[in-house]
Amino acid sequence: MKTIKRTIDRQRLIDLCAMFPVTAILGPRQCGKTTLVKTLPHDHFLDMENPRDAARLENPQTTLEDIAGLIIIDEIQRKPDLFPLIRYLVDNRPDQKYIILGSASRDLIRQSSESLAGRIGYLQLGGFRLSDINEKNLKQLWLRGGLPKSFLAENDKQSIIWRNNYIQTFLERDIPQLGITIPSATLHRFWTMLCHYNSQIMNYSEMARSFGISDITVRNYLDILEGTFMVRTLQPWFSNTKKRLVKRPKMYVRDSGIFHSLMNIEKIEHLLTNPKLGASWESFALECVCRAIGKDDREFYFWNVHAGSELDLLWTHGGKNYGIEFKYADAPVMTKSIRIALDDLELERLWVVYPGKQKYTLDEKVEVLPLESTGNTWNYEVLES
Repeated sequence: MKTIKRTIDRQRLIDLCAMFPVTAILGPRQCGKTTLVKTLPHDHFLDMENPRDAARLENPQTTLEDIAGLIIIDEIQRKPDLFPLIRYLVDNRPDQKYIILGSASRDLIRQSSESLAGRIGYLQLGGFRLSDINEKNLKQLWLRGGLPKSFLAENDKQSIIWRNNYIQTFLERDIPQLGITIPSATLHRFWTMLCHYNSQIMNYSEMARSFGISDITVRNYLDILEGTFMVRTLQPWFSNTKKRLVKRPKMYVRDSGIFHSLMNIEKIEHLLTNPKLGASWESFALECVCRAIGKDDREFYFWNVHAGSELDLLWTHGGKNYGIEFKYADAPVMTKSIRIALDDLELERLWVVYPGKQKYTLDEKVEVLPLESTGNTWNYEVLES
């Protein structure tokens, strides 16, 4: 299978390694963490799923204290007792640097931050970025998602077979390995039901009634899928306004290919006539843009008032507010909702991202942008270009 250079993520990894003695790469399984890290010159590679490497680390201090250079440890969540030792080693061995890889985000961050505070930098890796692929493959990225083996499959049929097996393995092997005892069939049904809320504001009570479980259980299941990078939740932005604001989060399935598999959408022709077309495109576009902006997940919000005005994505940069609306339309136009968002949120800029080819201006502070033009690191002066 061919490989694709991941220029932005590789450079960010290099930068983090230069700043910190320990760098953690986090992301869903099979997103390319191991492939990416092996593009860097390294001295030692230890994979905790390799029985031989796992045996070497049965006595970790003996193994690690006498080696130098860049040391890579894959699937480190299988050996959480390594974190205090790594802290000790990097404090006493300036000739050592570590890159640690893991798929269990919350546990790994909690364990590492407790032991390695001030010594560790984080790179969150997803599937391929827009900037990683050729523009002509945009629809393929949308349909198949960004997981490398899905995107690079020889055809759509092989891609969906791979994704269906990925979902099954995730539920039957990866989830139990995290110590979660929910039956795989139950979580699969919940995940599929959750797809019907893709790009929508969550209604926990409605989901609980539909699934026959409590609100707390819904939140617990959602936390599991969010913590393993399968879904993204945006929290609502609260501004100083007398308007009645929506206070529930908005949910997105992170990988469009996984969403399409759970919805049994196998070809682009099926997608373009599916009732979930708009939700699919919005979640795909939002994930692409969030990756380009490069903020921490917790720094992104949405804004919605019960009267109807809304903004799909909101964040702060340099002390100024910026916003994006995602529109699956041929030629988006200025709307009352956009004007209200500009005024109420005091936005510096607002972009409308759509699937077309032309960039054009709607207002002094509002620009329509093709999704394919947003693939690189976000340019805050894009309106001036």
